[in-house]
Amino acid sequence: MAEAERIIGTRDIPDAAGAEPEHSDGTAAAESIPTSGAPESEAAGPRGGRRIAVLFGVAAFAYALDLVSKLVVVAKLENHAPIKVIGDWLEFNVIRNAGAAFSFGQAYTVIFTVIAAAVIVVIARLARKLYSLPWAIALGLLLGGALGNLTDRIFRSPGVFKGAVVDFIAPKGFAVFNLADSAIVCGGILIVLLSFLGRDPDGTIHKD
Repeated sequence: MAEAERIIGTRDIPDAAGAEPEHSDGTAAAESIPTSGAPESEAAGPRGGRRIAVLFGVAAFAYALDLVSKLVVVAKLENHAPIKVIGDWLEFNVIRNAGAAFSFGQAYTVIFTVIAAAVIVVIARLARKLYSLPWAIALGLLLGGALGNLTDRIFRSPGVFKGAVVDFIAPKGFAVFNLADSAIVCGGILIVLLSFLGRDPDGTIHKD
């Protein structure tokens, strides 16, 4: 009886040598193959690729918008009287800012340049593990804004890595800023919101 129970209990389990289980007629059982979609590893690749495309697409759009706006205001508005957009509440007034966003820390231009470059490198490395669309948008905004202001740091006077950023959006009672600053702030707010909701860049959701 013990021998029969042993044989019955192990009939459908592969042995240590990797033998396939057999049916009652002695034929080898067919390996179970999932038919409902591609394997996870194959599905994750295209999904991650789309998120990376979104990241760099958003970054390119934000960067281009910032670059074009600065070229226009420098050519048309610099050294001219401010232009009122919404009464006394909002105007375009071109200034050169050697500091960080909103004219903060103008004595540390080189440091802010290094920080911007480091942010770009970190985002580029993080993109390899990106599977979340909201995170792709947030990081794209950060990347585009950082590239926009870094371009000014490198190519504008008074010199390489010491260039002053072009700011021109001047709300009443607030610091003057540009579209790159706006992209950075919007990206940062979105990242804080995603972190608060427990959403990670790799697409997972956790609850504290």
